[in-house]
Amino acid sequence: MNKVALITGGARRIGAETANYLHSKGINIVITYSKSSVAANALKKELNLKRKGSCHIYKAKFNSNINYKKITTDIIRLFGRLDYLINNASKFYPTKINEVTDKAWSDTIDTNIKTPLFLSKYFYNELKKRRGVIINIIDIHVEPPLKDHIIYNVSKAGLLALTRTLAKDLAPQIRVNGVSPGAIMWPENESSNKKKLDILSKIPMKSVGEPADIAKTIYFLLEQSPYITGQNINVDGGRRLNM
Repeated sequence: MNKVALITGGARRIGAETANYLHSKGINIVITYSKSSVAANALKKELNLKRKGSCHIYKAKFNSNINYKKITTDIIRLFGRLDYLINNASKFYPTKINEVTDKAWSDTIDTNIKTPLFLSKYFYNELKKRRGVIINIIDIHVEPPLKDHIIYNVSKAGLLALTRTLAKDLAPQIRVNGVSPGAIMWPENESSNKKKLDILSKIPMKSVGEPADIAKTIYFLLEQSPYITGQNINVDGGRRLNM
């Protein structure tokens, strides 16, 4: 029976590329989406044309009102199993000190760190039974932090700590690792050519990466590295060397 991977926020960008790549390796896919229903349905149709019944989509908004127990039960029922949890869903926007609010805090923390923790909790028994793997998508800007992104930085630093903590607590049955993208895709609201050129000048590889670079790293951690846990792999063209 095919293994099953859940990719949160998997309808677009890196999540969608990961879904396509893992699917090409024979893994069945469940993706969650919030607002991207058109993209989610298109991806589902595309993957199911390639392999009938191999992809399901599930609408979920990861906020303080979410029922994690129901979500995890519903998702396991789709294929009758879950082998891989990929916590990809993320909120990313700037917050300067005078822009920090309870709403911004809850909005970012609920998605970026609470959801990976609680999904790990409620999928724990299923993943333990399958000797599964959890992958958390972090960020190279955990250290040093990204200027004027206070809450985002806190959330991703917490996710790195969560990755290492779960790796210790859930071993040996479940492996837990992180993947930290560098300049893989420009943020959708980034239009400054000067800023883009400045970033490129600090990347030894002198280019932006591709979403496939992340997808291939995730697959390596899922299927090709049974002795790796508690690690965070930077996929950044060497950017960390110049930070």
